[in-house]
Amino acid sequence: MNSARLHSAVVAYQCLTDLNLYDTPDCQKLATQAAAGRYLFVLSHDISTQEEDAIAVQLWEDDYPGWLAKCDFDRLIPVSHLPEPPTLSRSSIAQVIPTAVAFTYRAMAVHRYYLWGGTVAPNYDCSGLMQAAFRSAGVWLPRDAYQQEGFLDPVEWAVVERGDLVFFGTANRATHVGLYLGQGRYIHSSGREDGRDGIAIDVLSEAGDRVSRHYFSQLRGFRRINYSYKPVGRKFESIVESANTGLHFS
Repeated sequence: MNSARLHSAVVAYQCLTDLNLYDTPDCQKLATQAAAGRYLFVLSHDISTQEEDAIAVQLWEDDYPGWLAKCDFDRLIPVSHLPEPPTLSRSSIAQVIPTAVAFTYRAMAVHRYYLWGGTVAPNYDCSGLMQAAFRSAGVWLPRDAYQQEGFLDPVEWAVVERGDLVFFGTANRATHVGLYLGQGRYIHSSGREDGRDGIAIDVLSEAGDRVSRHYFSQLRGFRRINYSYKPVGRKFESIVESANTGLHFS
């Protein structure tokens, strides 16, 4: 690893390949992934002297913290500037919803399984699929289900539209998300125990099968994507604290 790359002129780094980011420095549990082409900040001041086998980083597009294995550092290239985040109106976003929907159908068509922390093909978690689908259409979303719910605008069931997101969870927090397709159907990536171990279409109804009934019983509501997420950045201490706690709900 070339520690000289951590130079003051470097603003951020770009991923040359898809990379895994972890909850803690021991790199045992996946927190999220960074697709090739995404940007991140290296938070460690001197990675050549730190004892951990991982580097504290923060993804730029969604402000998400994590730990990158030191052996993956050479899969980054330094950049001196970052592109401007997209600024989109609701009408512009509505026009690209078919692109996001088509992404989820293509993802469903390939052999895959549910992957906690997955945001790159072929294996996704629920919020990772939503983020990747809309990123393919030029719209940025926060990373986790509860973050996506908090960022978007609520809509009533009576006026929900194709392309809105549907959220599930407890009374206190969203823990699952899907993409509403219309006619009471939604597409989502769900886990093994209560879901389908991958991407599938389910219905919002008590009359559905076991999986549909399970999620319908946890329905929290619908949210509309009216704008694209803009990175806000965080202080070094808070990012490292968040990365160590391993907070991830999807």
